[in-house]
Amino acid sequence: MGFMNETPASLDDLALFAAVADAGSLGEASRRTGVPLPTLSRRMTALERDLARTLFLRGKRGYALSAEGVSLAAELSGLAEVRRRVERWRSLSDARPPVRITAGFWTSHAIARRLSADPERTWLPHFVPATASLDLARREADIGIRNAAPDHPWLARRALATVRFAVYGTQKAKGYIAAPPDTPSQRWLHERHGREIVAVAQDPRICLELAEAGHGLMILPTFVESSLRNLVRRSEPIEELTHESWLLAHHDARQDPPIRAAIDEIVAILASD
Repeated sequence: MGFMNETPASLDDLALFAAVADAGSLGEASRRTGVPLPTLSRRMTALERDLARTLFLRGKRGYALSAEGVSLAAELSGLAEVRRRVERWRSLSDARPPVRITAGFWTSHAIARRLSADPERTWLPHFVPATASLDLARREADIGIRNAAPDHPWLARRALATVRFAVYGTQKAKGYIAAPPDTPSQRWLHERHGREIVAVAQDPRICLELAEAGHGLMILPTFVESSLRNLVRRSEPIEELTHESWLLAHHDARQDPPIRAAIDEIVAILASD
C-alpha cells in the first residue's frame, strides 16, 4: 500500500498551474509569467508529485489538462483575483496607513480643525461616526474618544480632559434647536426644555446653521467656542452634563507607530481645549 505525499503544495506552484490552465499551454504561460519554459515544466512536475495527482496529459502537441487538472483549475478560479488584490496592496505599501478614529461629532470637528497639515504625517486620518456599531476590542476602529472609561481588559485608556457644555446662540435668540435625544446633552435638552424646542435637525451642522441664523439656542461643548462665528455663550456651564473624556485603543495596537503617532497628536489637541 502506497503512502500519500503529505508535502503541502506550494502556493506559487498553484499560481503557475492556474496560469498554465488559463494560457492553454506551457509556452504561452511562460511568455505571460516570465518564467523560463524548462523551469515551468519542472515546477508543474513537482506540483503533480506534491499533490499525487496527474494534472497534465503529455503528448506530441504539448501539455493538455487531465480531468483532475480541469478540476483543480476550477478550484483555483479565484486565485488570479487574489493575486491582483495582493499586488494592488503591495503597490500601496508606501502610502500612509489609515488610522480609524471614532468620536462624537463635535470632538471629531475639534480634531479635524486642529490637525496639522504636515505633509510628512506618518498616518492617514480616517474619521468614523461614533454612531456606527464599532467594537474597539475587535479592532473595528483604532482610536475611540468616549465619555466614560471602559471596563474591557483589552482596551487601554487615557483620561483627556473635562468636557463642559453650555447654551450658545445669538444675542436675541429664543427657544432651542435640538437634535434627536441620542446623546446625554440632547436628552437633557429634551427633558428640561422640550416645550421650548423651536427646530429639530438630525445633522449637527444643520442645527449650527439654524442657530447662527438666529432661529434658536444650542447646547454645545465649550471647547468649540473659539470656532463659532457669531454665537456667544448664553449660560454658565451645565453641571449635569460635565464629564471626563477618555481616549481608548486596543492594547495590542496602541504601540503600532502610526497609531502611536495619531494618539500623541490627538492627545495634544484635546488636552489643550
